Amino acid sequence: MSGHLQTLEMRRRELVERSTAQRAAIRASAEPLVRKAAALDRAVATLRRHPIISASVAVAVVLLGRRRLFGLVARGLTLYTLLRNF
Repeated sequence: MSGHLQTLEMRRRELVERSTAQRAAIRASAEPLVRKAAALDRAVATLRRHPIISASVAVAVVLLGRRRLFGLVARGLTLYTLLRNF
């Protein structure tokens, strides 16, 4: 093999190693985003399986308003937590 081909092969190996390292770094830095996207995907899939619940929540937000609905949900969760411990 000529010197030029050896140089090209060595350069190719270096580039492949560098791109492998860069892909690993990108994958590692994107992991939190991937987890959040997976959680969002599960939530959307649940909403699609239960459209009546989705519509009910939307109607409740429109009729009650966000603040009032948030207060009711907070009270309901507190009550649920208390009753679950019994």
